[in-house]
Amino acid sequence: MPVKIKGVKARRVYNSRGEETIEVDVLVENGFGRASAPAGKSKGGREVAYYPTGGVDESIKLINNELSRRLIGLDASDQAAVDEALREFDGTKDFSKLGGNAAFAVSLSTALAASCALGKYLFEHLRLADEFRLPFPLGNVIGGGAHAGKGAPDWQEMLVSPVGARNIGDAVKANFLVHARAGKLLDKHLGGFTLGKGDEGAYAPPIKTETGLEILKQAAEEVSDDLGFGIRVGVDVAASSLWDPKKRKYVYRTEGIELTREGQMNRVAEWVDKYELFYVEDPLNEDDMDGFVELSRMVKGKTMICGDDLIVTRPDILSEAADKGAVQALIIKPNQVGLLTTAMKSVKIANGRGIVPVVSHRSGEPPEGYLAQLAVGWGGKLLKAGVVGGERVAKANELLRIGELIGFEKVAKI
Repeated sequence: MPVKIKGVKARRVYNSRGEETIEVDVLVENGFGRASAPAGKSKGGREVAYYPTGGVDESIKLINNELSRRLIGLDASDQAAVDEALREFDGTKDFSKLGGNAAFAVSLSTALAASCALGKYLFEHLRLADEFRLPFPLGNVIGGGAHAGKGAPDWQEMLVSPVGARNIGDAVKANFLVHARAGKLLDKHLGGFTLGKGDEGAYAPPIKTETGLEILKQAAEEVSDDLGFGIRVGVDVAASSLWDPKKRKYVYRTEGIELTREGQMNRVAEWVDKYELFYVEDPLNEDDMDGFVELSRMVKGKTMICGDDLIVTRPDILSEAADKGAVQALIIKPNQVGLLTTAMKSVKIANGRGIVPVVSHRSGEPPEGYLAQLAVGWGGKLLKAGVVGGERVAKANELLRIGELIGFEKVAKI
């Protein structure tokens, strides 16, 4: 049964960094949806434009004065038709007229309105998975790079995931416990640490990356021993933020060293072995697809090389990466491409090619849990959504709620 759109309204709100963002309400017959857009500080060069030249205000005016009239009367349950209307209205390749964040907020709020009217959960309405399973939480515990200040680790995120947990309740609890244990170990190592945090709630200590990996591995192992299941360490190198195109080297400011492309690959491969890293995101700069291929061969069978800035959720780039064997996992950030249906195309390709979908937050997040619903509906095996902070905890809490519906023990198979 069609679910006609009756009204669309946009407004300015704020994300977890206190930055302006856009929120959209979609009113339908017997339903309502509301969603706002996240924002990344570390952005891939091939992402869509967040906003037009006039910023959030221009996007709001376009939606309230022009776009809303085009959407009224459309069937909100036909996500492809709504997203195509958004694409046609914008008319650019990178959403520079409307803004990719504005398009995403309309796309998601429409899906929420439709699922409300149809009496379904969002994960049911946008289902791609053959069987609903709960993704393991993948959380940032010790951070650096673009998410932290001077003197913090050069690699952007040191992560944990309780991939050995037998139910989602234990999995969520484990990440909180590792975060707390790492804080105590950092305090001891530094002889008093203020427990300062970066954008995603991860600690931002004045240490080198390798020291952070040592401390996080110890914290994960101690909590793992306490709980009786495996907790693994991963990283987001965000190597594009280290890459100096003029020097053609990776510049480690905290360490005071520079690495060649070969040196960077050797360091990643060495630390995969030394710290038993199960997940390595963006280990090389976003323009080095061939380097991803070579590194994937170097660490084959030991870890998952994950593409974020390399692929930016784009189906065309993912297809190329899959053909070349560049990645074993893929970050899914719907606002990188502006539309839910475009992100869903990438998820379908990943699922069909044996690439692990990692549904991910951004460093600037709204305080809502819809990302967890998308991860479950799309068959995401990992949900990268931080650990602490209200906007991060919202995603973990949503996993627990979904666990009540489908069974706490229905965790992903990695």
